[in-house]
Amino acid sequence: MGRLGYDDSPVLQLRGSNSEPVTIRAKALVFVDPVSKEILKYLEQVAPSEAPVLIIGETGTGKELVARHIHERSGRKGPFLAVNCGAISEQLADSELFGHEVGAFTGAVRRREGWFESANGGTLFLDEIGDLPLALQVKLLRVLQEREVVRLGSQRSIPVDIRLVAATNVDLADAVAAGRFRLDLFYRLNIAQLQLPPLRDRPGDIVPLASHFLDVYSRRLKVARPQLADSARRALEAYGWPGNIREVENVVHFALLVAKTDEIRLEHLKLNGITSPLATGAGAAASRLSPREQVAAAVRSLLLEPGADLFNELERIVVDEAFRHSRYNQVRAASLLGLSRNVLRTLLKKHGHLGDKQDESSDEPSASGLHAAHAR
Repeated sequence: MGRLGYDDSPVLQLRGSNSEPVTIRAKALVFVDPVSKEILKYLEQVAPSEAPVLIIGETGTGKELVARHIHERSGRKGPFLAVNCGAISEQLADSELFGHEVGAFTGAVRRREGWFESANGGTLFLDEIGDLPLALQVKLLRVLQEREVVRLGSQRSIPVDIRLVAATNVDLADAVAAGRFRLDLFYRLNIAQLQLPPLRDRPGDIVPLASHFLDVYSRRLKVARPQLADSARRALEAYGWPGNIREVENVVHFALLVAKTDEIRLEHLKLNGITSPLATGAGAAASRLSPREQVAAAVRSLLLEPGADLFNELERIVVDEAFRHSRYNQVRAASLLGLSRNVLRTLLKKHGHLGDKQDESSDEPSASGLHAAHAR
């Protein structure tokens, strides 16, 4: 597992609340949506302190990027190091975090600094902190309290000066209740908490992120940077982005690979449910969606080119299909849709299945209504 420092990605210039440029070397830290701008203000308030920061958010929302930003604005001169707690083997985690001396265990042929020592003077980012074994949680708590580490096989404590930023995509309060996370460590980490919203809750960032990745991958692929067509822009904004920022990067990268024009259009986007016909295996991927997900994807597609009567048309389709599926039995159709029979009868009349003079007690559609149902 390699140590992660600053990479060679483009440097983004952002404006902080004090109007000074905020230089961040990261892959895609874009603060355009009003929600994101509020996050930036909050980060600038907590970054200069020594307090631990706990970042909570879905996978792919940019938790490490935010942690890098905290480090950049903290004024600390040491390195930024990132550790994925879920990727460390439980047997080697103690050595990885706190280091070891020669002979501390079989295979320890030379002394090694742990992550805490390596990050001395800087910031240590512990991603997926909820995956840290309980035994190591005890040692982590001691390091945070005493600000010193003891290597495996050593009796000597080593002072460390680190700013800790932790992140998780699970509810640590639930993990505490389940006995998987220590309550005292949770309190110690949860001094400054940041709830990082998913991309669907900050839609103003979507197109700027896509534009950023168009810049990045156009340079990497050495191709002219295409523009986003209006249809592609609307599709990006309408999509739910379950994979968050990471998914935007993948979608843009793929679009640049398949687009042979100076414009990225809807058919170039490999989105779940709004899938490019150019994507190999797209049909198989769509078939793995649940029926509800397929309906939601179809609705998102319709919303890209909405008609004047879209809701009424969708309502008609639902009523038609439920009535046909129940063999034109009103009681069964109402039960399928979770409606009362009176409400269903109103909808059946509205969409031409029942005549105004039809017997209220009858479960059979009128001849004209039945003909209309079959015609559709």
